[in-house]
Amino acid sequence: MMPRRDEDAGPGPASTPIIDLAEVHKIYDSGGGAVHALRGVSLRVEAGDYVAIMGPSGSGKSTLMHIIGCLDVPTSGEYYLAGTPVSKMSSRALAEVRNRRIGFVFQTFNLLPRASIARNVELPLMYAGIGRDERRRRAVEVLEQVGLADRGRHLPSQLSGGQRQRVAIARALVNAPSIVLADEPTGNLDTRTGQEILAIFDRLHRQGHTLILVTHDQGIAGHARRIIRIVDGLIEEQGPAAAAPAPEAVTDAEAAAPVAETRRGRFDGREVPA
Repeated sequence: MMPRRDEDAGPGPASTPIIDLAEVHKIYDSGGGAVHALRGVSLRVEAGDYVAIMGPSGSGKSTLMHIIGCLDVPTSGEYYLAGTPVSKMSSRALAEVRNRRIGFVFQTFNLLPRASIARNVELPLMYAGIGRDERRRRAVEVLEQVGLADRGRHLPSQLSGGQRQRVAIARALVNAPSIVLADEPTGNLDTRTGQEILAIFDRLHRQGHTLILVTHDQGIAGHARRIIRIVDGLIEEQGPAAAAPAPEAVTDAEAAAPVAETRRGRFDGREVPA
């Protein structure tokens, strides 16, 4: 297992937050007037943290996730990613961030229906220009970590909902991202399967990954170390998750079988040459 990057070393008083939002506003033009999705949100997330963002439908939590994931940009305010202002990044640099530095897990899985499971997992690596043999090696590695090593040739339609979400998690991890964002990852799953998916996130947290989970379910949010509640585009409360377990040390067995290989070096927002 390669050493974690400095930005994955965990929270510390002198460390630069991996996520730092300062007075972020997001306003949409709905045609009938301005919609204020976010109203001056400020938020800091340290590397290695596990955060749940809660709020009712229309509260702004999905908009917040899109901004954190560089899928959208603030109308005003600033977002610093590992100390780099996102507003200063070129379109190419933002695409690089989305592909290599942030892993996304969605409620609806977002798998290509006619592609094999292995090919779905390899997709971010294809966009990153990784060679075929290395793509296959990494895909097999992460599929093993989510218990689907024997399903690589299957199509998504041949898997259960829980298995498809495991594929989505493997795809999110295949590029060894700094941050994993999960939007209602258990929303389409039964209770037992949802708990199995949450157990994977718990293990990722123990191994030092930065996790941000968007949910409306208090029980799911209880797996996180910190809960942020957002209502009408404003953060109303930030605090520890009452039901969250204390962070556990990574066992020797877990260290010998990491979820995904990590890369050296701190992200500094620079573009990667084509």
